[in-house]
Amino acid sequence: MAAPYATVIVDTFNHQDFIENALTSVLNQTFSRRSFEIIVVDDGSTDQTPEILETFGPQIRLLRKPNGGQASAFNAAIPLAAGEIVAFLDGDDWWAPDKLSCVIAAFERDHGLGVVGTGMYEVTDSAQTTVAPNSDVHVTLTSFEDATVFRKRMSFFGTSRVAMRREVLQLVGAIPNSLIIEADEYMSTVAIAKSRALILRQPLTFYRLHSANLYQFHDSDPQKIRRKVQVLHDLSCELVRELPKVLPTEAVQALVKPIELEATCLRLSVDGGKRRETFEAELASMKLNLQKANWKYLLFKLVVLGITLILPPKLFYKARSFYAKKKLARVREWITARGAQRPLEQR
Repeated sequence: MAAPYATVIVDTFNHQDFIENALTSVLNQTFSRRSFEIIVVDDGSTDQTPEILETFGPQIRLLRKPNGGQASAFNAAIPLAAGEIVAFLDGDDWWAPDKLSCVIAAFERDHGLGVVGTGMYEVTDSAQTTVAPNSDVHVTLTSFEDATVFRKRMSFFGTSRVAMRREVLQLVGAIPNSLIIEADEYMSTVAIAKSRALILRQPLTFYRLHSANLYQFHDSDPQKIRRKVQVLHDLSCELVRELPKVLPTEAVQALVKPIELEATCLRLSVDGGKRRETFEAELASMKLNLQKANWKYLLFKLVVLGITLILPPKLFYKARSFYAKKKLARVREWITARGAQRPLEQR
C-alpha cells in the first residue's frame, strides 16, 4: 500500500467534551480519506478522553503517553508521520471540511513552500469571530522587517492552523520538552526561518476559547500565569539558541523581544516588582507596537506610562485587566479617533 500523502497529528489532553468533534471534522474532510493518516497523541488524559478515542478504532493511530505537554506530544508523533505533508490539530479545536484540500493545493502550487497557515474562527460559548488577513500572505524571516510583521501574524501558524512539509519538520528537529505549551510557536518559527510560508486568507480552523485553555486563559490564576512565564522564558532562550544559525541578529531580536516582554509583564502582574520595571517593559512594548500611531494615541499611551510610575505593578496590571474586561478600549478608540493600527490577530 502506498504511503499516505498527508499525516494529521492530533494532540489531546483531557478533551472529553471536544475530542469527538475534532476527530470527526478530520474524518469528514473533502480530501480523499485514502490519502491521509491520523495520528492521535493522548498526553496522559485522566478524564473520559481515552474511552472516547477507543470508539474510533482503526480510523486513527493512537499513541498513549504520560502527561508531558505539547512538545513531548509532538516529539512522539512527528517521527511516525508517513505523509509528505503534516498538518496539526489540537484536540479542542476543529476544521472546516475543505481544510486539507485547500492546504495541500497550496503546497502543490508552490513546491518551495515549507509551511502553510490559515485564517480561523475564534469560538466561545456565545460568539464566533472571524480572524483572517484580507488576502493570502507570503512570509519569510530574512530581515528585521519580515520578523516584525511575522510576530503580528504568528497566530495563523498556531497548532490547528499550521501544516508543514515533512522535510521541513526534519530540519526543525526535536522540540525542547520544556515547552509544555508554546511548542507550536517554536516549531513554526524555526520552520519558517528555514523555509518559506504562506497564510491562506480562508478561515479553515475553528479555534475554541474555553476555561481549560492552556495558552489562552482569562482568569488570574497565579499558577497558570507563572507556568506561562516560565514557558515564555524557555521559548525565548531556545529561539535565541537556534535562530542565529539561519537568521541575522536583528531578525532574531525582533522575534524574541516581544516574547521576553510578555513574560516580564506577566511576572510583574502576579509577583510584583519595582515601578521602574513596569515603566521600562511598557515603554519597550509601546515602541514595538505603535510605529504608526497618531499624536492622540501616543498621548494616551504616555498617560498610561505615567500611571506605571504611580501604581505598584500588581495593581497596574489588575487595573488594566479590569479595563480590558469592561471593554473600555472602545472609549479610548473614540477619544483617539482610532489613532493606532490594531493588530490583525491575537493568539
